[in-house]
Amino acid sequence: MGVVFGMDLTPYYGFEEDAVHFHQTCKDALTPHGAHLYPRFKAWCDDYFCLKHRNEQRGIGGVFFDDFSEFGSEKSFEVLKSVGDAFLNAYMPIVERRKDTPYGERERAHQLYRRGRYVEFNLVWDRGTHFGLQSGGRTESILLSMPPLVSWSYQHQAPAGSPEHDLMQNFIVKRDWV
Repeated sequence: MGVVFGMDLTPYYGFEEDAVHFHQTCKDALTPHGAHLYPRFKAWCDDYFCLKHRNEQRGIGGVFFDDFSEFGSEKSFEVLKSVGDAFLNAYMPIVERRKDTPYGERERAHQLYRRGRYVEFNLVWDRGTHFGLQSGGRTESILLSMPPLVSWSYQHQAPAGSPEHDLMQNFIVKRDWV
């Protein structure tokens, strides 16, 4: 297995400005290396971070690439570095905007439900988790990336018109953000 790299965003609630900002930052990090990279790596991310058995995206996507070396070692590493260096610029403004958002029991229940989808993806589809478990890796170390509290519910449907429904209808879908 080669180097797998990228960044994606899995929000519990959808905010247009956050999604656009995150994707614009990803695009800006890749554009100096070639305008074709962002659309390619975004599509790769959308295809990879998908719960195929549910036909459901895990989040709003981002950029993702695996075994990227088409520019040679040095220049390909520069692409990887650009994406890594952009992470804080992509994520921290969202944290600053949303850190004081009030929440209650409904929001907490939704958070736990969405975390369940994250765990489901990691256990069913994530190649890194599979590789680690199948190669005799340290199970506890591999599973420590999972959130400690999650929930599932049978055929969960968010109420129409709710922020939770908006997330599922307008954000957790393949979409061009920039």
